[in-house]
Amino acid sequence: ARRGPRRRGQLASLWALLQQEEFVLLSLLRGRSPHAPPVLGSCGHFYAVEHLAAGSPGHRALFPLGPDGGHRGQARAVSGVALSFLDMVRHFDHDFAHRLHLCDVKPENFAIRSDFTVVAIDVDMAFFEPKMREILEQNCTRDEDCNFFDCFSKCDLRVHRCGAQRANSNLQVVCDKIFRHWFSSPRGSSAMSGPLRGQLQAAVQECAAPSAQGMPRMLGRLRSLLQAALRELQDGEELHPWARSRPRGDTHRGTLGAARKAPAGLGHHPLE
Repeated sequence: ARRGPRRRGQLASLWALLQQEEFVLLSLLRGRSPHAPPVLGSCGHFYAVEHLAAGSPGHRALFPLGPDGGHRGQARAVSGVALSFLDMVRHFDHDFAHRLHLCDVKPENFAIRSDFTVVAIDVDMAFFEPKMREILEQNCTRDEDCNFFDCFSKCDLRVHRCGAQRANSNLQVVCDKIFRHWFSSPRGSSAMSGPLRGQLQAAVQECAAPSAQGMPRMLGRLRSLLQAALRELQDGEELHPWARSRPRGDTHRGTLGAARKAPAGLGHHPLE
């Protein structure tokens, strides 16, 4: 009898956690994805996840890459993070029973580990295929009515319903929202040779276009170009250990999450 109130409290806490789609998704991905932070524990309706160096539009390179190692050091770090973004896209597209759609792609929703692995730290707007189809299939009078954040569909004007199939892709949005910042201006990739820089800029522009087709082929092309960039940068870099970029921030402490954004001090690592 003495355990009754405590048991009811535990069940109430569990029920509150299960109402949070983000907690449920992160729990499902625990141990199954290097691109999702593990849930470390919970207290009431709060839960703790890995504390990582988050992105921000205020960072010159979108993510805190550590001490500036010069143009080559920064370019190597950016290329490594970009390759991890591509791995994350392929992983979310193919490694589960259903595709995982990312509908809110922006730097502050991702973080990087010390080895430049990209981690999706805010997945409030991430949905597996069945839920994605349910969200997209709504009434419409034009294509714009079928846009759900970064996930787009098309309006069938014969029946005034949005198609259940997503019209764009995770890769297209990553190219548009992340890669353009790095590779669409000479300043962003000035450490690379002219021909390679031009090829990468063209590939990113093609990938980011709303009408982009052949995404598996495009992903392979981008990966090949980024790997070539890394080889080129490594061959030409003076290998001083202190000049190599590493993400800033403590990547081992926990941070708390909840359905409602936690107050300052309880959310993700403060942006620099």
